[in-house]
Amino acid sequence: MQSTGPIQKRKLYQDVVDRLMQRIQSGEIQPGDQLPPERELMDQFGVGRPAVREALQSMERSGILEISHGERARVVVPTADGLIRQMASGARHLLNTQPDTLEHLKQARIFLEAGMARLAAQNATQQDVGLLRQRIEEQRASLSTLEQFLVCDMAFHREVARISGNPIFPAIVEAIFRWSSDYYEPLVRAPGAERVTLVEHALLVDAIEAHDGDAAEAALRAHLTRSNELYTRIEQERKA
Repeated sequence: MQSTGPIQKRKLYQDVVDRLMQRIQSGEIQPGDQLPPERELMDQFGVGRPAVREALQSMERSGILEISHGERARVVVPTADGLIRQMASGARHLLNTQPDTLEHLKQARIFLEAGMARLAAQNATQQDVGLLRQRIEEQRASLSTLEQFLVCDMAFHREVARISGNPIFPAIVEAIFRWSSDYYEPLVRAPGAERVTLVEHALLVDAIEAHDGDAAEAALRAHLTRSNELYTRIEQERKA
């Protein structure tokens, strides 16, 4: 059965995007390569400058190209950090317009980071453990500065994610921190919360050093669950 309704007319620049993507995906144009000059693209595709420029700008917004003033567009070398950063503005907008999404994000964070903690306990070397303890001391030294304490908190959790061995996990951890930064600030401001965080981080590192996956996962879950419950209580008191 055929669907009804008018067929959407494609804009010319979308055809240019499709042609360029075919050349990138085929390997004709490699990550890191510059695209041909605008004039050459116009001649190749038989289109005007506006269509070429709109196509390039669309691909830049999608994180496929990098455009610097005075230089030809360059195909971006993909990284997990770069791809996840592309989602940042949309994620923040979603959290601001649909507050219930924050609960889903907190649940996802517990699920993901608990698994990362278990993997970290399996994979950690003594050098990794030393770096984690160093991150805790850096966080302890930043107790008087909210912004720096949050930066150190993210660095600690990103270190655990790195030790897990999956290169995508650190990018995910940092993205969740940045997307929900408004959620973390009241947690740190709560009386005594910073020092509890330091104790919980130390317990997690102890479990990782002992290569005890169960204990590492339990410590991480307890840490994030306590944070979530504290946030809920703070929000209720604020609205009362």
